[in-house]
Amino acid sequence: MSSSDPNKLISKADKLTKLSLTRWSADWKSATLLYEQAANGFRVSKDYEKAKLAFEKASKGQEMLASPWDAAKHMESAAALAKELRNWTEVIDFYRRASELYMQCDRPQPASDSLAKAARALEDALPDDAVQLYTDACVILEDDGKEQMAFDLYRAAASVYVKLEKFTDAATFLLRLGLAADKCNARNSQCKAYLSAIIVYLYAHDLKQAEKCYNDCSQIDAFLRSDQNRCASKLLSAYTEGDVEEIKRVGQSSTISNLDNVIIKLARKLPTGDVAELKEEAAKGEEEALDENDLT
Repeated sequence: MSSSDPNKLISKADKLTKLSLTRWSADWKSATLLYEQAANGFRVSKDYEKAKLAFEKASKGQEMLASPWDAAKHMESAAALAKELRNWTEVIDFYRRASELYMQCDRPQPASDSLAKAARALEDALPDDAVQLYTDACVILEDDGKEQMAFDLYRAAASVYVKLEKFTDAATFLLRLGLAADKCNARNSQCKAYLSAIIVYLYAHDLKQAEKCYNDCSQIDAFLRSDQNRCASKLLSAYTEGDVEEIKRVGQSSTISNLDNVIIKLARKLPTGDVAELKEEAAKGEEEALDENDLT
């Protein structure tokens, strides 16, 4: 075998990390260099399983050398290879470990990015895990006061929830985006998020919650004076009047065309239920609320 044979490099590196009668301390510096060379060699030859294991060892070596940044980089490489091998459990574990290592360096942005990479890899295979990873990625940025960097993550999580038909969760994430945008004075993103949440509620046949969402969001001056507010008002009025054609017309409006694709698709399908029935349910809910407030 040649000295560049990655199998031989791994074997040599392993020996350097094991203590023996003639070796009283591990040579992590030399071993880590060999693990890195082996990992790249395996990756070039497309032996992804061995490359993944070599990057794991290289990451461990960089940790032993007190270099968490390089350890995180290698762990991300191992995660990317686990993705190629469709080993979803390792994808989660490796990217989470990389995120932890970046946090040890006090680098929340790449820590969040690692979790987002895992989430994107898992959207189709394990969507529930994906939204949890997106959530955790957002929290890292929120804790660092960098909400604006999380906008795409909020949208991505909401999109996965829509695919899962978990519409309440999707709307909740869109409202969370609206709150983050408010902190950043990103008025356009804020108003789009609120209109998107209302559309999600309408798609889920929840006119009452859509109206509540509209009323709550309209307490915010930026939304109250926005095109998105006017669009939401027209939609809700059309529902109240049972005007199916108007609902469809508003769903084709330019204001809605400027929203995210997943929301546009929902809006284009409105109304999804029996508008008259939704109207009756909403009216019934209002009557019940009035009865509860009747003190006579």
